[in-house]
Amino acid sequence: MKHTFAAGVAGIAALLLAGTAMAGEAKIFETKSAINNLSTVMVDGGKARDLTVGLGSGAYRRPGDPANMFYAVSDRGPNFVCGDVETVLGVSEDAVCHGNKVRVYPTPDYSPSIYTIFLNDDGSFDIKDVITIKDQNGIPLTGLTNKLTVAKTEKPVDANGNALEQSVSSIDAEGIIRLTDGSYWIGEENGPSVLHVAADGTVINRIVPAGSEKDFDGAAYKVTGGLPAILVKRQTNRGIESMAVSPDETKLYFMVQNPLANPNADAYKAAKNTRLFVYDRISEKLSGEYIYQLDDPQTFRNDPTDKQNSPRISEVLALGNDRLLVLERTDKTTKLHEVKLAGATNILASRWDDMSTNPTLEQENDLSKLDLIAVPKTLRFDSADYPMAPNKLEGLAIMGDGALAMINDNDFGIKGDPTQVILIDGLVQADKY
Repeated sequence: MKHTFAAGVAGIAALLLAGTAMAGEAKIFETKSAINNLSTVMVDGGKARDLTVGLGSGAYRRPGDPANMFYAVSDRGPNFVCGDVETVLGVSEDAVCHGNKVRVYPTPDYSPSIYTIFLNDDGSFDIKDVITIKDQNGIPLTGLTNKLTVAKTEKPVDANGNALEQSVSSIDAEGIIRLTDGSYWIGEENGPSVLHVAADGTVINRIVPAGSEKDFDGAAYKVTGGLPAILVKRQTNRGIESMAVSPDETKLYFMVQNPLANPNADAYKAAKNTRLFVYDRISEKLSGEYIYQLDDPQTFRNDPTDKQNSPRISEVLALGNDRLLVLERTDKTTKLHEVKLAGATNILASRWDDMSTNPTLEQENDLSKLDLIAVPKTLRFDSADYPMAPNKLEGLAIMGDGALAMINDNDFGIKGDPTQVILIDGLVQADKY
């Protein structure tokens, strides 16, 4: 492997990216690790489907970690909508869903987990040190949906169409960072929520939207209502899918994947304004909420569309204090934007967090008339310039030599996509802290 990965940086890099077109050499890594093989699923009258672990929902590397390694996290496990039943299982949609609007979980006992990835000289990567996320009793959590009453949720069934029991404790892990004390913070999509997780995978605290705490009564871990109540209006399957930490570890950053369904799904479909949050770890409270405006869907060159709800946020990486790299993607195109919070409007605890506000923030794409300033965006990377890049990139990590690693969420191999890491030299330059 021509990358030396010699020395780690003293803190998270303040990155200066060198333009959007083929800024550096790219290399693809794949794995043959047995840990990657999950199971084979087959139903009566159907076809066998080999599933792999979808471990690329989020990624992070701490300064000081081995130069060729990073952490990755898997989400709720294999799942798909009724419209995909025939493609995945080889039987009719009605044979599993029976005309109901449900979501199919072919391996319902799967537990979201944290993985350690090592990149090798030969273009492969190894998967080591699997940590299952669990409750305070040591019981692994599943990825089945919570039985929510305040926010919308989905009803799960197994591959044979049998109803699965929802859980107050289940999580859909999507973004990850690790602190110097060994603990993790994870962005979670279903609640939506953010999790503080001990080094051994035990959930220490789950922070949920205020007013929704009772929906998690009985969870064998602490639940705190520390997020704005308005987040219960997240569109189903469009919660928090990111997590970042400032170089001094005093701040966490995370974003809602898409604009809220506020006041309804029609607003979500047309909205550009999603929300970026800053959490102060010292006071254990939110200290900021900012507007991030999604790109025009026609600008995603590998799969342009007129649907404004096609772009979404799948990762945030801190480049410095209040300076972030935001991963905005569609199914086949990934962009990286650098954003700075300085000069943008902090809307935390303002009328835009009030559910009675009409029209809502999500109905106001033109911010100029509202005296609101969104975070400024500078495009730093577009996967359309890298034909070898996998689809659905969701995780970012800065390696020890400053190269940027990106890993895809392969949806557990449901569509046959392998998990790949694309490593790009020269795309970033490290400014040490």
